[in-house]
Amino acid sequence: MRLTSTLIALTIASTLGACSKRTEPLGGAGVCYHVQVTKQGLKYNPLPSKQPDLEHCAAALEAMRIRFLNLGGNQTEIAGAYQASFIFLQSTGIYVSTSWEGNRFPALLRSGDGRLVVPGAMPMSPGN
Repeated sequence: MRLTSTLIALTIASTLGACSKRTEPLGGAGVCYHVQVTKQGLKYNPLPSKQPDLEHCAAALEAMRIRFLNLGGNQTEIAGAYQASFIFLQSTGIYVSTSWEGNRFPALLRSGDGRLVVPGAMPMSPGN
């Protein structure tokens, strides 16, 4: 009976440990990274210029994404990192998270014409 209880406790502990996996971003001051997923894990590519804050890093990543699309690329969603946050540029907007696996919170959302706006800045259209 004691062995069974121990095995159950170990199974629960290992399951909870697996759920709490958190990949945290690199944290160089002012360094904005483009993040790629590779077979070896996440690859951090620093952008050439320093950025004063997360918003400027997100704007630099958005400019990079648009340049790549204009050159014939097809990657519409990219990720980046700035200090203690991951930045996710998606078709619906820009989201941030403190870990790769964690919840993503909206920083900027795309308006109907594709511009990035602060959540709640645009009035909702009738029927939404």
